[in-house]
Amino acid sequence: MIQQTSEADKRPVPSPAAGALLTGQFLVGLLGLAVTLGLLWLGFIYLRGARETSVLNAVIAIVWGVGGVGALFVTGNTVIESLPPYWRDRVRPFLFFLPGVGILFLFLMIPTLITLYQSFFNNDTTEFVGLNNYIATFTDRSMLESFRNNLIWLFLGTAGCVVLGLLIAVLADRSRFEVVAKAIIFLPMAISLVGASVIWRFMYAYAPPGQPQIGLQNAIITAFGIPPQSWLTLQPWNNLFLILVMIWGSTGFAMVLFSAALKGVPADITEAAQVDGATEVQTFFQIIIPYIQGTILTVTTTIAIGTLKIFDVVYVMTGGQYGTSVVGTEFYRQFFTNRNFGYGSAIAIVLFIAISPVIVYNLRQLQKQEGF
Repeated sequence: MIQQTSEADKRPVPSPAAGALLTGQFLVGLLGLAVTLGLLWLGFIYLRGARETSVLNAVIAIVWGVGGVGALFVTGNTVIESLPPYWRDRVRPFLFFLPGVGILFLFLMIPTLITLYQSFFNNDTTEFVGLNNYIATFTDRSMLESFRNNLIWLFLGTAGCVVLGLLIAVLADRSRFEVVAKAIIFLPMAISLVGASVIWRFMYAYAPPGQPQIGLQNAIITAFGIPPQSWLTLQPWNNLFLILVMIWGSTGFAMVLFSAALKGVPADITEAAQVDGATEVQTFFQIIIPYIQGTILTVTTTIAIGTLKIFDVVYVMTGGQYGTSVVGTEFYRQFFTNRNFGYGSAIAIVLFIAISPVIVYNLRQLQKQEGF
């Protein structure tokens, strides 16, 4: 009768000396992990209590942050290496997975839950008011104006970036000056939207008639005898002037992704379409657009998320005045200026709920493209 051996019987049995070595390694790693966590906590207490910004504090923060994370991985890996092979292979992935999840939970999930909790209370979070803050969010006149403006940003801002980005990508790929053209269009991406807003404030700068016009827009129209205009207070067109700032700063992002997608379209497909008698326009809309449809959807949803949570452009250029307020600026005004924590938290949760479906859809599209 043939006796079968299991996988457990085939595993080498560690010698007593090897077992003692692994036990010592486990204790050393556990001690090092405890010491590292203690030092990280002491560094956090020191940096939190530091009242002045100095070079020494900056160096300590760099060493504490980068070195501390490295020490955590080294000591954690030492503990894992001392485990039996069966457990070692199963525990090691969590060493790289759990820290990231822990940071997300600490800095994203917990604040979100706290904000959700505060949204059911009054302005100083001392009295439970139920859904009153949410009812006010959808009935207050200023909030309704903010929702309207966000929809304008969503449709016009997203459409402007996507259409211009795709058009420039197609034209630049056929130009002899492709590199220069793309560099010029992409250059605003190197500037934050706050910096871009400051630049465009000078573009829209207004001075009364008869005075020197430092704003480019008014300098141009006054050269043709047209009176200067206060562009940022000209309702409701001032929202469009603000959207131009985002289009100027974000078109380069769309152009780069579309250009990469266009270069991935097989040449034999377009050549076959042209042989069959298709025009350039027909080839573009019936062959190229369906082929890069995934990229178009990803870029569109990404820019749409940015328009839904827009804040910096509006805050820097108008402060949300003159009919330009959006949900982001309204949240800032209620939470930080008016100190109405309950109502401000409700606005933040409404904005989070509005953005979540777009984010989920974007992630699904990336997953279909094997982006993960």
